[in-house]
Amino acid sequence: MTTYDLIVIGAGAVGENVADYATRNGLKVGLVEAELVGGECSYWACMPSKALLRSSAVVRAAKSLDGAKQAVTGDVDVAAVLRRRDSFTSNWDDSGQADWVEGAGIDLIRGHATITGVKEVTVNGEVHQAKYAVAAVTGSSALLPDIPGLAESRPWTSREATSVKVMPQSVVIVGGGVVAAEMATAYQQLGSAVTLIARSGLLGGQEPFAGELVADSLRGLGVDVRLGVSPSNVLRTEHDTVEATLDDDSTVIADEIIVATGRVPRTTDLGLENVGLTPGEWLDVDDTMLVKGTDWLYGVGDVNHRALLTHQGKYQARAAGEVIAARAFGKPVQAEPWGAHVATADDAAVPQVTFTDPEVASVGLTADAAGKRGIDVKVVDYDLAAVAGSAIHSDEYRGQARLVVDESRKVIVGATFVGPDVSDLLHAATIAVVGEVPIDRLWHAVPSYPTVSEVWLRLLDAYGRP
Repeated sequence: MTTYDLIVIGAGAVGENVADYATRNGLKVGLVEAELVGGECSYWACMPSKALLRSSAVVRAAKSLDGAKQAVTGDVDVAAVLRRRDSFTSNWDDSGQADWVEGAGIDLIRGHATITGVKEVTVNGEVHQAKYAVAAVTGSSALLPDIPGLAESRPWTSREATSVKVMPQSVVIVGGGVVAAEMATAYQQLGSAVTLIARSGLLGGQEPFAGELVADSLRGLGVDVRLGVSPSNVLRTEHDTVEATLDDDSTVIADEIIVATGRVPRTTDLGLENVGLTPGEWLDVDDTMLVKGTDWLYGVGDVNHRALLTHQGKYQARAAGEVIAARAFGKPVQAEPWGAHVATADDAAVPQVTFTDPEVASVGLTADAAGKRGIDVKVVDYDLAAVAGSAIHSDEYRGQARLVVDESRKVIVGATFVGPDVSDLLHAATIAVVGEVPIDRLWHAVPSYPTVSEVWLRLLDAYGRP
């Protein structure tokens, strides 16, 4: 039996951060990984998907600007895009990540981990004991909806979509969330004919105008966007194509089908039943990431279902790694809202960028979500294309900005920007939301001219002077 102070199950970006911050604070940590060190984000999600999107986005940006578009004389080199994508995944070789783990003073344990008792984890038949805590950082997997014939049709999920070796001539994508919208953008621009099927519209958790603008843009790219319908049956034909029959009786035939309809927790084979928890369910945690009903088990990242985003999981991980060490050494725990050992921002200050064209950048609450919380909401909208910096940025600029203001406190509780490169606007909004900066004070944060950031001045002007 090997004993550690902390055992972390899952060596993705989030698990690495839990282990790193705990190690920095004096704990001996064992980090278990069944697949590739670096996890989903490094090999099948954030990094490869953005690499697939970026080259086409740059070409489109150049084509939207007179003087630059004349220099664009060819199409995107798909093979070069895939090679560049491979470089970001290190060709699915995790040796560099494993070297980092070793250099950080963390023990890497390869194999499938099962929780076999309180503070006990078994890997490849070897029992490892945790003196203080176990952190389950196993992430999530793609949900495969119960559609007749779908499982037998050999569907792709985000993993196959982001690691594609040869672009199919045609794909049908099922789903309306971030993965579906981004993959529709990427695949269409890399030469596939794309049909996007979204039962409830696009980007449902965002402000309504975000999904509408993205849907319009996808149609402009040539994507066949079908909203309000879903597959009722899927068949892999004798010609090795996929035939999807929709509930409006129409049929779509494509080379491949990509399913992007949600996520499920990777807790089915974690051994939760051995410690009185239910396999296959999300881990219910408090703000320090401690699983409720335990004093030793932590759930960090996607597995706790608080915010399924890598950057938010890493934020949780920093708090979790440090609070585990603080509790181990009997140090004070700062568990009050916005304290060092909690992930308060998970509740109403989560930033997110969808890398479609146009981009969607948002933080905090939508107007609808704020209203449902009983907040006295004032919505401030502004046409991003009307800002001088936007006109300089692109001859074809189209976008929209919205602030959601809590009128009782005079602070911003949500912001959404849709347009080219609006991800660069997001952190300012995140600081305003997290810092609860009063509207009156924001008037003194002067945006430089002529930049797209001038939209802040225009939004405040639309809201009204103090």
